[in-house]
Amino acid sequence: MKYKVTLNDKVYEVEVEKGEAILVDEYERMAPVAPVAAPQAPVAQASVAQTNVNASASAVKAPLPGVVVAIKAQVGQTVKAGEAVVVIEAMKMENEIVAPQAGTVKAIYVQKGASVQTDAPLFEIA
Repeated sequence: MKYKVTLNDKVYEVEVEKGEAILVDEYERMAPVAPVAAPQAPVAQASVAQTNVNASASAVKAPLPGVVVAIKAQVGQTVKAGEAVVVIEAMKMENEIVAPQAGTVKAIYVQKGASVQTDAPLFEIA
């Protein structure tokens, strides 16, 4: 089977036979495909990003992009080092983001259902 794949704004034709992919170079010489417009961010996502502006430099940041599926602590709650505070779903897997040290949750910068990018501030422990 042959597939058309766009990678770094270049269109390639890939042929798959018996579990192996073979790149067909000739297709690269054809006219480029018009780029697709990026989807606009939902309004809820924009409001979450605005609350992150006030996050301190010591905030625990997202190690990967994903969607916040659970917040397991509240502001003012005491947590132990290694205790899950936020859960992010990325690529159909839930990833617990844990407290790096024991302390009190000073702030939570995200909401359940919010999309976060890598290095977005999630919470702060004091």
